[in-house]
Amino acid sequence: MKLFVPGRLCLFGEHSDWAGGYRRLNPDLEKGCTLIAGTNQGLYAEVKSHPTHLILRASLNDGTRLEPVALPLERPALLAEAEKGGFFSYAAGVAYQFLTHFQVGGLEIDNYLTDLPVKKGLSSSAAICVLVARAFNRLYDLKMTVRGEMEFAYLGEISTPSRCGRMDQACAYGNRPILMTFDGDRTDVIELKVPQDLFFVIVDLGAGKDTKAILSSLNQCYPFATDGVQQNVQKYLGPISSQITLEAAEALQQGDAERIGALMNRAQAEFDRHLTPACRSQLTAPVLHQLLHYPPIQPHILGGKGVGSQGDGSAQFIVKDESSQERAIEIIERDFPQMKCLKLAIRK
Repeated sequence: MKLFVPGRLCLFGEHSDWAGGYRRLNPDLEKGCTLIAGTNQGLYAEVKSHPTHLILRASLNDGTRLEPVALPLERPALLAEAEKGGFFSYAAGVAYQFLTHFQVGGLEIDNYLTDLPVKKGLSSSAAICVLVARAFNRLYDLKMTVRGEMEFAYLGEISTPSRCGRMDQACAYGNRPILMTFDGDRTDVIELKVPQDLFFVIVDLGAGKDTKAILSSLNQCYPFATDGVQQNVQKYLGPISSQITLEAAEALQQGDAERIGALMNRAQAEFDRHLTPACRSQLTAPVLHQLLHYPPIQPHILGGKGVGSQGDGSAQFIVKDESSQERAIEIIERDFPQMKCLKLAIRK
């Protein structure tokens, strides 16, 4: 069968998934809350069962075809590959989890097309994990829900050196916007609908960031704050971020693009104020801020902010309409040749 799994864009509430997880240790922390949409880009694959092996043929978004990898369907071999890290570790980690919990055979996956950029805060690794989980579920008729696929994709990814939060696997829901809340180990998902089409631009800044450094610095602020900087991190990732995210979910369901834009600007300003001091080397993000405030695009955008862990990785803008989307992309790619843009439309 053929499968498609998109990436996911965190519109609001970045970092709140793992921060909300710390409520296991400190119940005084606020629940995490994030607003997510699947991208229009993703991973396309043909999948079929295999009696003895996990076989993966993968493509990158530049059209490169990687050498296929074949792993015996044995838990030690799969776990060893997962723990190595690297591109194929994610598929191995998910297969390890399925082999642990179900009586399944192998898979042959031909990921013949990928148009989702990797390592840009759009959960390309989670998309691979969901793709493998969905292939096991459907080929072996395991009757798992989307939430079940999402859970096993998460378990597979954390079998690797990756320390993703639980929001990444929300790409399992496809292009629908969803609101997620995180309370310790519990995750709740609410699917949202929009009354009219909304248009966004995602920009690969063509710069660079150290996600591990960002996560390490911010995690040092949990579970208990010991100084003012750490208190500010908890304040933003708790009550401030949750309030903005819930307001954004309401605006999304009303189709109010202008309000979403204003909330993006507000979220970025609060993020800069509360979180940047905890990791100045990465979160000062001069390239991101140059683009967010670049005068020629202002007539076409309603608001913008950073993506994912933030830093100089990617930016996102909500724009007025489809023609504004085209114009903003034209200006950005003309004036910043190192930057590449993706379109995102959330359809009613």
